[in-house]
Amino acid sequence: MSRRARAAVALAAIGLAVGAMVLVRRPGGDGAAERGVQAALAVSEALAPADSAGFARATAPRPFSFPADHGPHPEFRTEWWYYTGNLETATGRHFGFQLTFFRTALAPPAASAGETASAWSTRQLYLAHFALTDTAGRRFHAWSRLDREALGLAGARSVPFRVWLGDWSAESEAAAGVGYEVVINSDEEVGSLGSADLIARAARSKRAALTYEPAANADGTLAGARPGSGNFAFTIRGKSAHAGRNPEDGRNAIIAASDLALRLKAGMDSSLSVNPSRIDGGSPTNVVPDLAILRVNMRPKTLEDQARAQALIDTTVAAVAAEHDVRIDTHGHFARPPKPMTPELEQLFGVVKRAGADLGQPIGWQSTGGVCDGNNIAACGVPVIDTMGVRGGLIHSMEEYLVVDSLAERAALSALTILRLAEGA
Repeated sequence: MSRRARAAVALAAIGLAVGAMVLVRRPGGDGAAERGVQAALAVSEALAPADSAGFARATAPRPFSFPADHGPHPEFRTEWWYYTGNLETATGRHFGFQLTFFRTALAPPAASAGETASAWSTRQLYLAHFALTDTAGRRFHAWSRLDREALGLAGARSVPFRVWLGDWSAESEAAAGVGYEVVINSDEEVGSLGSADLIARAARSKRAALTYEPAANADGTLAGARPGSGNFAFTIRGKSAHAGRNPEDGRNAIIAASDLALRLKAGMDSSLSVNPSRIDGGSPTNVVPDLAILRVNMRPKTLEDQARAQALIDTTVAAVAAEHDVRIDTHGHFARPPKPMTPELEQLFGVVKRAGADLGQPIGWQSTGGVCDGNNIAACGVPVIDTMGVRGGLIHSMEEYLVVDSLAERAALSALTILRLAEGA
């Protein structure tokens, strides 16, 4: 097919997307015409009026959402995908064509409730009809096919768009230049200490990134800005002594750890979260404890807040060590840098939001106090949406749950977002 012919087909498909169509008159008098009549009869038989109880009906205008509405609508009994166009060979010979895929339901969707699932069962039939007019040769050719949806023999989907029957199909062109890298790591919940370098290498030269932390809320809201996070362990070494005979000779590591926890907590404000979470150590009750380990999590909103948090740690550790005459060793660092909202991130959110709108999925975003691998990716200068995972709620609790339908929703959202990015969005 010539480039010009391919362009004609593409233009025809675009026209049909907004309701345009071309009807080709069928000349009579030859076998091809008779086959066309038979094909028309097959179409009329497959789409013959039947009881419409249980099916939706098109009784009024409805808003359309694309690309979702390019796909099937099983709540209706019948629908079709209709293509017409004009083709021209390299020598200028003209052809007209018409291709239609019909879907018709054998029973309403509700009738399937409670049925045993089987790869062989179906309530959908597909019929395809193709006609070609040879204008100069004054000949008309027509073919038709009929099959069920089961076993992948026929079907339709919206993203990426495809409708098919056997080896006949109409589908959207794959976006050129789609390139992506998938990273799977097992240490995200503990700060990705082992995979941080891998994530940084994968982020190099990338335009955007998507990660699959669960959605921020059950309604699918995405996480926007995130604070950074650092986990620290302070090992306090004091001096043991008898609690009754000579306690003044001891240096109580538990007391020093408690003082350190209180002073660090006092440094908390709206831009810096400080959470002393655990003190390990102690001794028998008649001994001054000489060892304690204090564990603290800090979450700064910006890099400036992170620097301030580090200064708070350094000065407080020095002061407590001096006042309690103990030794304090600090372990840990800020493994998750802050992830602020940037113009590039706002632009990426816009791409995802528009993709969601086209799929009938309202998409919003909000700042969150949680951290994830998205923090590390953003620190590499790559905009990242890091809550593209399932909808659900009560994260990190015994009641944590996911909305099963959101598995397909979020997969479609990811696919369309990647396609839009590949197309230059």
